[in-house]
Amino acid sequence: MTQDTTSAAKTPAVLFVCSKNGGKSQLAAGLMNQLAGGAVTVYSGGTKPGKSLNPQAVDSLAELGIDIAGEHPKPVTGEVLDAVDAVIVLGTEAKLEPHEGARFEVWETDEPSERGIEGVERMRLVRDDIRARVQKLYAELTGN
Repeated sequence: MTQDTTSAAKTPAVLFVCSKNGGKSQLAAGLMNQLAGGAVTVYSGGTKPGKSLNPQAVDSLAELGIDIAGEHPKPVTGEVLDAVDAVIVLGTEAKLEPHEGARFEVWETDEPSERGIEGVERMRLVRDDIRARVQKLYAELTGN
């Protein structure tokens, strides 16, 4: 009797964190969900969750066919931290201690506003910076 080892393999899980969980972490989660198609369990959270999503973040993902309109800012919880293989903090605003047993990275994302770029153009640049990093992380987590 042969055993199917692929079904026994654990699905990798990642938590994307920013301060408000309204922009960058939602962008990363939406991008990873689209790319992974269920091959990675994706969470997002904020260290100080805001009241709503950044509309420009929602629109910039919609341009790629990704709908996150049903999402909302959520806090980072111990339960989620215990469940993930990787914790990715986006930007330098959110402060989070590394969690034992999980890969921990801080992505200092592009900030076009420092170059005078604002609005939807800024958000597209931020999205595309995060997308390149998400693609690399996906390959590392899944071996694809």
